[in-house]
Amino acid sequence: MAADETRGDEIRGAAQGGAPVPLSVLDLVTVGAGRTASDALRTSVELARLAEARGFHRYWVAEHHSMPGVASSSPAVILAHLAAHTDRIRLGSGGVMLPNHAPLVIAEQFGTLEAMAPGRIDLGLGRAPGTDGATAAALRRTDRLNEGADDFPEQLAELTRFLDDDFPDGHRYRRIHAVPGPIQATSPGGVQSPHRPPLWLLGSSGFSARLAGVLGLPFAFAHHFSAQNTLPALDLYRESFQPSAVLDEPYALIGVSALAADEEKEARRQVLAAALSMVRLRTGRPGLVPSPEEAAAYEFSPMERDFVDSWNANVIHGTPDEVRSGLDDLAKRTGADELMITANAHGGDVRVRSYELIAGAYGLPTPA
Repeated sequence: MAADETRGDEIRGAAQGGAPVPLSVLDLVTVGAGRTASDALRTSVELARLAEARGFHRYWVAEHHSMPGVASSSPAVILAHLAAHTDRIRLGSGGVMLPNHAPLVIAEQFGTLEAMAPGRIDLGLGRAPGTDGATAAALRRTDRLNEGADDFPEQLAELTRFLDDDFPDGHRYRRIHAVPGPIQATSPGGVQSPHRPPLWLLGSSGFSARLAGVLGLPFAFAHHFSAQNTLPALDLYRESFQPSAVLDEPYALIGVSALAADEEKEARRQVLAAALSMVRLRTGRPGLVPSPEEAAAYEFSPMERDFVDSWNANVIHGTPDEVRSGLDDLAKRTGADELMITANAHGGDVRVRSYELIAGAYGLPTPA
């Protein structure tokens, strides 16, 4: 079946300036030591405005829980805030971890977001918890965590039915409607927006890649923390792809960790601090993102140093020209249709400056 052109336009971006593919932003709303969540959220507003002004295609917020240095536990709330401070850029979840939530709740939240910002909302979905097992159990009110991941295709189907309001006759949910949503158009005197948030599947392995392909949905891969799986997952997505009412050909973006600074030395300082934050997270000591000074003074064990070297090998960092070269190479190697850049750093000013420099390196549009 041919893809709906309106829906396709909501998914596909257009490359700006000298960028090889559309560029987008993934925001973890990181909180640095000595900073507050309010500071981080103000940075998110500044970044979203900058991304819109400079021609980035979309701005996504990722769901995480129980991590002091990541203040993005409630993507829908943050997206509503960003919608109030932007006018054109696409906003979405990168992603909502669907097993943590009832599908009806997500349909209501994103129906509300779509009503706030018609035609600008993406609904990216993942099957991982976005946290540790104990926190996931608290979120889901159950210790049967594997069941949530295993049930992901059924949860996805249920969410889609709520978004489209098309449960079949006789289904136990046939008379339940996600509002705002299509039911309002069929009510007496009702008028409803023609838009519905497009669904994306997110993944860091092959499961969601294959599912996205079979369903003909766009796919987002977490290259920024699962680089070794990027090419196999993208190949699997493309091989599995079946044309749908959403897309007539595959569309894949990859999340990329990249940080540009005016000087290469400063970029190295910043990514070392971010890597120390990851060391602590991976060893069960999550905290605020440390400052570059704290990271410079930290005595890494040999095992920690190996982790840092491995982690930073997948962080494209340096001067603007070096970052541009790294992003160009990655786009060429993977054939990704879009690059979604995430910048993890202690200070919000550093993150804002990084996106400014990347935009400048590609000659992205400048505000009038």
